[in-house]
Amino acid sequence: MENKKVALVTGGSRGIGKACAIELAKAGCDVIINYAGNEEAANKTVEELKVLGSNSKAMKFDVSNQELVEAAIKEIMDKYKRIDVLVNNAGITRDGLFMRMSAQNWLDVINTNLNSAYFVTNPVSKIMIKQRSGAIVNMASISGIYGNAGQANYSTAKAGLIGFTKALAKELASRNIRVNAVAPGFIQTDMTKDLPQEQIVDKIPLKRLGEPEDIAKTVKFLALDTTYITGQVIGVDGGLVI
Repeated sequence: MENKKVALVTGGSRGIGKACAIELAKAGCDVIINYAGNEEAANKTVEELKVLGSNSKAMKFDVSNQELVEAAIKEIMDKYKRIDVLVNNAGITRDGLFMRMSAQNWLDVINTNLNSAYFVTNPVSKIMIKQRSGAIVNMASISGIYGNAGQANYSTAKAGLIGFTKALAKELASRNIRVNAVAPGFIQTDMTKDLPQEQIVDKIPLKRLGEPEDIAKTVKFLALDTTYITGQVIGVDGGLVI
């Protein structure tokens, strides 16, 4: 179908990114997933997406490398001719107390979690401007809203994504492009598996950690189901009390 929407999900091979890719595929999108290193997981996700009828592709490239990103976007356009949805989901953690945090751990997180949003969104936004339509969803975090001890780098990157979301929403609205962010709380992923879950659940009124699908449904809503929400940060955190 030539009128199918095309979505790019960075960090889309597992966890929240994979759930987002599946949700967008269920909604009828052709989904391209970016991944950093786990080719087996990426290929497995693509097979799941194809079962859902999505003309999907896995692409390995470093989202913090501008040249590699631009080459990948060109390849996507050569094959799919358009990009309707961008989910900036790629992210890493390098946790540690700030006084002991190495410059490399600071830079790695800022580059992968924040600078990548510039590198990917810049060429994609130009495509969307020509199309005069599009939706961008940035994966922020409650850490970017409230801060979190031991995550100065991560909190800074996610707070930056929130500012990026609000500024870009104002710039692109006249071209019918919406930009929003989702701020997950504690979600059942590899990033949270070693955390003290009982202590965390005590602070969550809904008394459970979230599932990747909880985030994915919100991403899909912002990307496809609404036409009048932009510049917003939607917390998906079970009512977490900080």
